[in-house]
Parts: sequence; structure tokens; C-alpha cells
Amino acid sequence: MWLKPNRALSRRGLRRLIMVLVALALTTAGLGAWQGNVFAPLFALVESAAISYALGVAWRAGDRSERITLDESSLEVRLLPSRRCVRFPSYWVRVLLEAGNGHQRLLLSSHGRNLEIGEFLAEQERVELSKKLKVLLADFNGQPRKQVQQRCKT
Repeated sequence: MWLKPNRALSRRGLRRLIMVLVALALTTAGLGAWQGNVFAPLFALVESAAISYALGVAWRAGDRSERITLDESSLEVRLLPSRRCVRFPSYWVRVLLEAGNGHQRLLLSSHGRNLEIGEFLAEQERVELSKKLKVLLADFNGQPRKQVQQRCKT
């Protein structure tokens, strides 16, 4: 499974948005300078640079993703772009939904280690992912689905 955050803009769309915002700020600053505020263009340039930087940082945060691989012996989570990899024995891993900081956290837990996954997903998506992982783990471990569903009710 690949988990990726939803992204509304492409790189091209982000560039267009920044160009429109810069054009609006410089137009407004030009009108202000025409009326006597000689510092307006300087502030518009500083504001444009700051907004461009902030939008770029926010857009690059959408590059992160998580790759979840499940086989007979392990469940592997590869965090991208950092390429950090965490493995859990598939038989012992538990999928938990815990309350925290105003939303539910989706945790994989095994042998005293926890890993939060899907932090960038919406609440409903985390719940659906939790159910799907529980079913997949039950199928790999040969457990009947009814037992998993009964055991996971909260």
C-alpha cells in the first residue's frame, strides 16, 4: 500500500498561484507608491518572498509518503522521502487507534515498539486504513475475520 497526502495543486499550479499573488501584491504596492507610500513596493517584495517560501514549504510537505508491505513474516513500513524503514513481525503486530491531540492516531505496535502511520490522512481515512490492515493481517495469519472484528471493537 502507498499512503500519500491529498494534494490539490501540481507544481505548475503552485507556480501560477504564486505568480498571481505576487502580481496582486505588486499592483497594490504600485498604487500605494503612486499615492505617496514609497515603501510599499519594498514591503510587497518582502511579503511576496515570504509567501512564496511558505507556500513552497507547505507544498513540499505533500511529498512525504509511507509504503506498507506485508508478507508472511513481516509488516514493513518505509517512510519516504527519509527512506527510514521499520519492520514488525506480521504475527505479533497490532493495529491500534488511540485518541490524541484532537484526532485519532493510527499505531502499529509490536514488542514494545510503536509507529504512527497515516498522520497526514483525514480521520475517516485513518479509520478505513485501520480496518483494512486488521483484515489483511488476519488473512495472513490465518485467523478468521470474525474474531478480529470482535477483538477490535472499542
